Amino acid sequence: SRSKQKQNKQEAKGQISTFSSFISTGSQKKETTENRSSPTHLVFPNIKNVRDPPPVCLDVRQKQRISTDSLSSETKAPALPEPVLPVQPKTMKDFQEDMEKVKSSGDWKAIHDFYLKTFDSFPELNAAFKKDATASFNTIEDSGINAKFVNAVYDALLNTPQDIQKTNPQFNNTSTYVIYAHLLRQIATLVEADHHFLAHWFKKLSQKRFKQLVERLLQFISLRLFPAKPEEFPPITKCSWWIPSASKVLALLNTANNLVHPPLIPYTDFYNSTLDHIDLMEEYHTWQSFGNSHRFSFCQYPFVISIAAKKIIIQRDSEQQMISIARQSLVDKVSRRQRPDMNMLFLNMKVRRTHLVSDSLDELTRKRADLKKKLKVTFVGEAGLDMGGLTKEWFLLLIRQIFHPDYGMFTYHKDSQCHWFSSFKCDNYSEFRLVGILMGLAVYNSITLDIRFPPCCYKKLLSPPIVPSDQNIPVGICSVNIDDLCQIMPELAHGLSELLSYEGNVEEDFYSTFQVFQEEFGIIKSYNLKPGGDKIPVTNQNRKEYVQLYIDFLLNKSIYKQFSAFYYGFHSVCASNALMLLCPEEVEILVCGSPELDMHALQRSTQYDGYAKTDLTIRYFWEVVLGFPLDLQKKLLHFTTGSDRVPVGGMADLNFKISKNETSTNWLPVAHTCFNQLCLPPYKSKKDLKQKLIIGISNSEGFGLE
Repeated sequence: SRSKQKQNKQEAKGQISTFSSFISTGSQKKETTENRSSPTHLVFPNIKNVRDPPPVCLDVRQKQRISTDSLSSETKAPALPEPVLPVQPKTMKDFQEDMEKVKSSGDWKAIHDFYLKTFDSFPELNAAFKKDATASFNTIEDSGINAKFVNAVYDALLNTPQDIQKTNPQFNNTSTYVIYAHLLRQIATLVEADHHFLAHWFKKLSQKRFKQLVERLLQFISLRLFPAKPEEFPPITKCSWWIPSASKVLALLNTANNLVHPPLIPYTDFYNSTLDHIDLMEEYHTWQSFGNSHRFSFCQYPFVISIAAKKIIIQRDSEQQMISIARQSLVDKVSRRQRPDMNMLFLNMKVRRTHLVSDSLDELTRKRADLKKKLKVTFVGEAGLDMGGLTKEWFLLLIRQIFHPDYGMFTYHKDSQCHWFSSFKCDNYSEFRLVGILMGLAVYNSITLDIRFPPCCYKKLLSPPIVPSDQNIPVGICSVNIDDLCQIMPELAHGLSELLSYEGNVEEDFYSTFQVFQEEFGIIKSYNLKPGGDKIPVTNQNRKEYVQLYIDFLLNKSIYKQFSAFYYGFHSVCASNALMLLCPEEVEILVCGSPELDMHALQRSTQYDGYAKTDLTIRYFWEVVLGFPLDLQKKLLHFTTGSDRVPVGGMADLNFKISKNETSTNWLPVAHTCFNQLCLPPYKSKKDLKQKLIIGISNSEGFGLE
């Protein structure tokens, strides 16, 4: 049997040179002339009209292969005779019948022979699983594979005896990882066109199978990094390519996941928590020094690094920048023979409560060079050192004032419960820059802000993630679609969707042109979506273009100056290569915290002052809070911390404290939002506590901040 396998494998090598050509062609293209049969040609995909997926990883330089057509006639291999393609051994129905027979007979020979023959060579594989064994394929829509049959054969392995499973491993244990690693390397080194096809085919997998593939790859990386039994693996020096190959294949799956809306699995399912335990800063510095060539770093594949790990990288990078800038200030002072002052190590903000926005703007403009120093806030005329509470209060008050509808900078959309940039033209956009700086300072100083921006905002904030050196290059412009608009103005998005699907005569029934109108300070202004737009009617033929231009106008063009000021403000604080590691959803979590609440985790990490956790009032409190619906739990969090979201580190990072308030039990609870502290009177009954707590947290706007 083995000599037969060997012979078949040698034949297979002659027929198909590489795994790459198998993916590219799946079968040999027959070309005959009158006098002779020509050699087998590789059928490269026709991808002219195919939607490009995003790159597999940042700026990856793909291996280029020499085309056989570019070789001289002397170097070309001699023509091979046309290979004889094997016929399909079994249909799916035949295979399932054989599996049924095994149940009664216990004889696995027919199944074993099927596996041995089918997986003996690429032509045999093609014969078994291709819908048409002789057809080539050049479409991203259909891989040409009978996926149901493949899945049935694959799943049946779990019920077969060990000797069959060893012949056809599922790669779910370490004993088969050497073979798995070689398979991963073959996939990782395919040409770019093949990766393109694979990504589009992966996206057609079921969610369950897709998730299993991702989990298996993550497990492979984790066990290679931290093997429970190192003797099960070859020495690390001999398999340094294992992890890079697996990461590249994971990148293909991540690309496939991003091609589907909504994605097959959440982006967090690609996180490898094992990486939280390696030297992340060494990975980061390797990536900064070598980019995407020469040396491997997990930072080349940032989607596998968890948000908690990315926050550590950003914080350490921020701290190093803070220390470097503070040290430079100190050296400059000493070199000028001036006495050093400890205040020079901080970004010191002195503001009046009565002129909060203008004072903050003036201070940040004057101290532009100090933005990367540790933030310290002082309110003029008030005693007290800033141990973190004053900084948080400054953020809370400033955000509340700037985002108030009367202030006119941002419009609040009730349907989507989010803020968006006001398109009103003004002479000075510096206040938008201030909001950007605030967001940057919050990330830089690990403070969670209560800001309600739509996801599109964070996508724009990373367009591009590093500020371009050329000031003429536009910033904050990203590709937007109707889904982005729906997250801000759902009613308008619904109207545009109806226009796109309208079956009547669009031109006659809607009577619209490529011109839009906006109200600014009580005056209606018109804007052309394209040159001469007011004279171009919207028709059934051009309505897609109209909708796309309208969305681009609303989310990009009409607010360009406002957003670019905001963009430059944010990046003036957060300028760092570490931002390139983040996806827009992760930037939002760093700025605003996570919406996932775990009140049990909050209970475990809460500190007490004047109470013990066994006291009756505290026991009543947690019984009530854990029984609250989500909206009341969010209100409690907002009441006590100023935000209804959780920092990246989880509930423990809130430093939540419950203090005893020695007042009448007729009083409502009070919150010191700047210190995440709840002052609770010693209520005697659970009913009384629940009633007072609900009143307090539901009516806190305006007096909940102290």
